[in-house]
Amino acid sequence: MQKTFVMIKPDGVERGLVGPIISRIEAKGFKLVGLKMLRMSEEMAGRHYAEHRDKPFFQELIDFITASPVVAMAWEGDGVVEGVRRLMGSTNPLEAEPGTIRGDYGIYISKNVIHGSDSPTSAERELQLFFRPEEILNYSRSLDQWLF
Repeated sequence: MQKTFVMIKPDGVERGLVGPIISRIEAKGFKLVGLKMLRMSEEMAGRHYAEHRDKPFFQELIDFITASPVVAMAWEGDGVVEGVRRLMGSTNPLEAEPGTIRGDYGIYISKNVIHGSDSPTSAERELQLFFRPEEILNYSRSLDQWLF
């Protein structure tokens, strides 16, 4: 079963969107297997956004993501990486379709309420950054027989 990393960013937490965002992903049938709220350090944020280190907006990313708590999550399901990406919508909320998380809740590209891994490889890296192995749970739901 595939796993992915999802993070509700500071703007989503501050605006009280944690519940609605989790509900959308659960309603799709994906299983929440890890959850924590934390305040990212600059060092952790730098590791998370390492691929953007040489870009002009890097410090803006770090300042934003460390400004307030985030909610880090591990999700599991068939095709969960692509499935969550579709639920999230385009990175730029102005281009995101209505009905997607960013289309409904995002305001600016720099404040788009949610992050999700863009590939199985990045999911593995991000999950390891935010969760110890024992923090990602393995359990069965009676619902799974209808979904998988």
